[in-house]
Amino acid sequence: MGTSRMFRIFVVLGSAFMILLIIIYWDDVGASHLYLHAPVSPGPRVPRPPPQPKPHATRTPSFLNDIDAFVNQFLEPGTGEPTDTVPALLGSGMENGTGRRRRFSDRNNQEKRRRLLQEVCANDSVAFPGKNRSFDDIPNKELDHLIVDDRHGIIYCYVPKVACSNWKRIMIVLSESLQQEGAPQRDPLAIPRDLVHNSSMHFTFNKFWKRYGKFARHLMKVKLKKYTKFLFVRDPFVRLISAYRNKFEMRNEDFYRRFAQVMLRRYANQPTPPASVDEAFALGVQPSFSHFTQYLLDPQTERDAPFNEHWRQVYRLCHPCQIQYDFVGHLETAEEDAEHLLRLLRVDNVVDFPSSQRNLTESSWETDWFGAVAVEARRQLYKLYEPDFRLFGYDRPESILNE
Repeated sequence: MGTSRMFRIFVVLGSAFMILLIIIYWDDVGASHLYLHAPVSPGPRVPRPPPQPKPHATRTPSFLNDIDAFVNQFLEPGTGEPTDTVPALLGSGMENGTGRRRRFSDRNNQEKRRRLLQEVCANDSVAFPGKNRSFDDIPNKELDHLIVDDRHGIIYCYVPKVACSNWKRIMIVLSESLQQEGAPQRDPLAIPRDLVHNSSMHFTFNKFWKRYGKFARHLMKVKLKKYTKFLFVRDPFVRLISAYRNKFEMRNEDFYRRFAQVMLRRYANQPTPPASVDEAFALGVQPSFSHFTQYLLDPQTERDAPFNEHWRQVYRLCHPCQIQYDFVGHLETAEEDAEHLLRLLRVDNVVDFPSSQRNLTESSWETDWFGAVAVEARRQLYKLYEPDFRLFGYDRPESILNE
């Protein structure tokens, strides 16, 4: 009986040891080991105080709890807070004049944006669905906007209609997931658009479950703790205008069939809308921006399916109250923010942000676009997107809401 018991103990200990080795060393996403060092040098290391003894707590043995404890111990040297890398960069011989002032300005902007996220997430008066859940409570399918680059230790949460095509291009270049004549593609603009949005080109958190099973969340937490996490946002109402212009003022068969026909039936007295987008454009039949806002406010829309990613709220795409982002970029300051971010990631010598002003929707257009939308509908729409306004520091559009 004693021999059998010892054999089972050795089997359990051996299995635990092998799983821990897999967690530490096995990462089949383009690297031979788990990339755990911070992507940007944090400066001189501060000696840590000796660990304090912890009181013994009796608990039921659990293999997964042991794994959790190991991961927490493994992550203990990191704080989980954004790494302050700007002083290290300022000490690199680029400290004089405009460059120094600009870097301090960039740093202050980022500190304000990160602090605002923390304050809004901690503010009980600002409520929205999913705000108080833990990271473990987020369904895997809601993590598919988090793109991981293990090569450089980067996690990017992409938000459609916020320069996400160009940032996806940069992530492809950095991950070296696209080869051109046997060498990695280095020019972001040379990447075809159909590949930019091809899910096979990006490794997202949603794919972790298929690869790692029950240990996926543990690996996600390791990467979230140690990698640099960033996203870009823009004025929520301007983003809606941009989404409408791109998906309904241009010929898009998929969006016409999935969404435009629904709007035409419900709100435009078109019980049998044209069968194709080409026919609709030839007849001059298309949903208006007012129809689009009605669609967003209609409770039936979310009962049928979650909002499409192009108009889904950022807090639902990127979970800023569960993930402590190190960098929050704004489309309104895209070029300055992109330059700052690539410099912090130490990849500014590898890739440049391919900025483009083509067909850019301007904030000054809001009044004209919302002119045909009833004031009460505007206010309801603001309530729908208010968390994004508050989280990312965009002012309440008083001129639109108080006409």
